[in-house]
Amino acid sequence: MLLPAEKELRAVLARFAEARFRHDLQPTGRSSRDLEETSTRLCTMTGTESVDQALAAADDLLERLRTDRGADIKASRVLAA
Repeated sequence: MLLPAEKELRAVLARFAEARFRHDLQPTGRSSRDLEETSTRLCTMTGTESVDQALAAADDLLERLRTDRGADIKASRVLAA
């Protein structure tokens, strides 16, 4: 599985949160479609089959990206020294 870019993953998570909030606050046909579309996109990006799995996978991916970025910064400091 290709890892999604951090920026794209964060953008989809933000759209999902907004769609979820709008749908929970005032459900309409439009809010339902928006929530379904963002849920599908999130599942596709994370390679999962449910929103709960997708959210957990997104958390794991973001943590992994953060850890990798931290390791890259440390490595560049060592090389610069």
